[in-house]
Parts: sequence; structure tokens; C-alpha cells
Amino acid sequence: MITRAGTGPLRRLVVLRHAKSAWPQGVEDHRRPLASRGLRDAPAAGRALAEADCLPDLALCSTAVRARRTWELASAEWGTPPPVRYDSRLYGADVPDLLEVIREAPPEVETLLVVGHNPGLEELVLELARDGLDDTLDQVRTKFPTSAIAVLSWHGTGWPALGPAGGLLTSFTVPRGHRE
Repeated sequence: MITRAGTGPLRRLVVLRHAKSAWPQGVEDHRRPLASRGLRDAPAAGRALAEADCLPDLALCSTAVRARRTWELASAEWGTPPPVRYDSRLYGADVPDLLEVIREAPPEVETLLVVGHNPGLEELVLELARDGLDDTLDQVRTKFPTSAIAVLSWHGTGWPALGPAGGLLTSFTVPRGHRE
């Protein structure tokens, strides 16, 4: 049985792994661009979030080129994108680093999007989810591929209150764009 945990307004943490990146020779990791598939999948991720009525009030994005480009292409699918904060701490971040950045979100933000990298994002979702709808947790444990979107819901008065097993994994999707 899934029960409500915590008090306060319903909040959603949307975790988006960057779209598929290219590996050009001689390009440092932080500067790697999106691959052709990533250029198709990132807008599909934006459409999926819009269709699920899961648009953020604020986005936090890694400074890596592939994450920034994923954000740009995904948010271009929405009428008016929310503010975005690019944060170098999200590049290569582990769970404690990710939580530090997330907990700095203003209390008025009810839906927060984080665009970043694995393995940190997958580990974050597994750390924060006390339970999941359907087989969402099993899907995350199996694979958290590029362009994957995990949505965690929780009740809390502010982002500093989010902690281990504090959320419910309500959805996990891997949007893919179509070749033209």
C-alpha cells in the first residue's frame, strides 16, 4: 500500500538525463555535443513532459554542453520555458552533491527539473524513492538511459526537507524522437 509521507504542498522532482551524446575525438568530456539521436530525443523529452502536464517552475542544468543542449531542445517544445540555473556542481555529481543543489531551490518552486548525468541521477532517484507506481522502480534499477525522465512526488514545506525514501516514483519514461 502506498501512503502519503510528509506534510506540506505536493512537490515534484523531475529528473532528466541528458540526451545521447557524441564522442568526437579530441573533445573533452564537458564539451561533448549531442549525437544525431540526441538531437531527436531531446525535443521528444520536452513533448513528453508537456503531455504529462509536468512542466517545471524552475530548471537546474549541468553546465556540460550535452546537458545544456538537451535543456534547450526540450524546453523549446513549451510555450514559455521556466527560468533555468546552470550549475557546474551538477556535472559529474553524486547523490550528496545533487541533493545540495536541489535543496537550494526556492520554496515557491513546486515542480523542479534537474538535467544532468549518470550514474548520479539514477542513484538519486533510487535514494529518494520510498516506493514506485507500477514497475517504475524496477525499470530504473534495470537501466536509466539517455533522455530518461523520472518523476518523484512528495509533500514538503521546502526543498531542504527532501531526503532518502522521501518520495514516490510516479513515472519513468524514455522518450524517443523519430527519424525523418
